[in-house]
Amino acid sequence: MTFKSQNTAEKTTHQNQFKVTEASGLLKFLLLCMPGKSRNNIKSLLGYRQVSVNNHIETHFDFQVKPGDEVSLNKERAEEEVHCRGFRILHEDSSVVVIDKDAGLLTMATDTENFHTAYSILSRRVKRKNPDERIFIVHRLDRDTSGVMMFAKSENVQSILQRDWHQNVSERTYIAVVEGKVENKQGMVRSFLKENKALVMYSTRDTENGDEAITHYKVLKQNNDYSLLEIELETGRKNQIRVHMKDIGHCIVGDEKYGSKQNPLGRMGLHAKILAFQHPVTGKTARFETPVPAKFARLFD
Repeated sequence: MTFKSQNTAEKTTHQNQFKVTEASGLLKFLLLCMPGKSRNNIKSLLGYRQVSVNNHIETHFDFQVKPGDEVSLNKERAEEEVHCRGFRILHEDSSVVVIDKDAGLLTMATDTENFHTAYSILSRRVKRKNPDERIFIVHRLDRDTSGVMMFAKSENVQSILQRDWHQNVSERTYIAVVEGKVENKQGMVRSFLKENKALVMYSTRDTENGDEAITHYKVLKQNNDYSLLEIELETGRKNQIRVHMKDIGHCIVGDEKYGSKQNPLGRMGLHAKILAFQHPVTGKTARFETPVPAKFARLFD
């Protein structure tokens, strides 16, 4: 990085703003920009919501900044957000909310749970600020899948995103831990998915009654017991990745519903890493990436 006097970053005219010129973790970037501050000092600034990246508050020290980003330091502590147990907010504007959901949190209500869901927590949060504001579901992540997902803040935005989903969404990348050593280093799975009476999805050759599903995968790491895969969706059917991994003989770990016999993570090994889409109002590409859970990588250390 090239901070004109210290080789860290380009300092803007505002005393507490820095422009990123080289990709880095946020903590490392701030340490280079402010050599007088300790790691604990900077973590406190992050914890008190006093650091913004491109005008959005960022609290995670391992957030990745990239060339062109502007990092700002706020003298005053930001007003505390409504506690969002089970997820963190990556981005919010007048049209959409993007979150990083934990494994174990439902996207929306079921017959047995209607209070502690991502949808209900976000709804309570926006209504606290504005009683007339609402949240609308655009897509879902399974309860035991973690990672990035978004909600709309109006029916019109929800309609735009859902109607042109395949055109609007330019990237959906997942990371999966599957059982066994995947022989082909990369591949594609295509089938037609149907749901049985027990609400379990399965692949069929019935092209008339099944929905086409296409999944691309690439092996990132593996050992004799497990494989770490990067997965990109060409279509977005219910339980698509889970069914297709079962189809190739490598169930996602912890996924008992689709045949897994092993659970080394204590959760299902599926994480939505990247979501990129055309913003329904600005028309610009918005891209959000979440860190891969550390326990995934530890299986391959």
